[in-house]
Amino acid sequence: MTTTMSLNDISLRNELLPGDLGYVAYLHGLLYAKERGYGLNFEGYVLDGLGEFAHRYDPAKDRIWICEHEAKIIGFLMGLNRVDSVQLRYFIFLPEYRGIGLGKKLMNEFISYMKEIGITKAYLWTTNEQEEAIALYTRYGFRLTEEKRSDAFDKELVERRYDMEMVY
Repeated sequence: MTTTMSLNDISLRNELLPGDLGYVAYLHGLLYAKERGYGLNFEGYVLDGLGEFAHRYDPAKDRIWICEHEAKIIGFLMGLNRVDSVQLRYFIFLPEYRGIGLGKKLMNEFISYMKEIGITKAYLWTTNEQEEAIALYTRYGFRLTEEKRSDAFDKELVERRYDMEMVY
């Protein structure tokens, strides 16, 4: 990757193709083990959620953003319609693509999607260790609503729920 990387070099795809969800699980397992010390239980958690999504995916209600650079998936975000709210899930980028504005671009896409489907409430779960992501979420109006101690990912941490309600 060159130092002149920009958002213009990255394409966004909304069409879910076979293999995409498996790759998203792979990225989560690999990166979170390396960067945060999460274990196999975390990967199982990711696989459970992606499996649920695969079985109920409705492109008219749900949305995915697959970030690609040079024909390679480098990031992902999912908006999962939960009837009265949207769950933001699986927001991830390869480390070399962080810090170029891709997170802001996807958050703007997520907000546009919420407006398009007419839902004003969104929520997400994360952990206390995701400081950079939490800073982004709070800039977009997400507020901490719940905390619980957990060792579900093979280490002690605090799981956090953030909720957001838009007015438009």
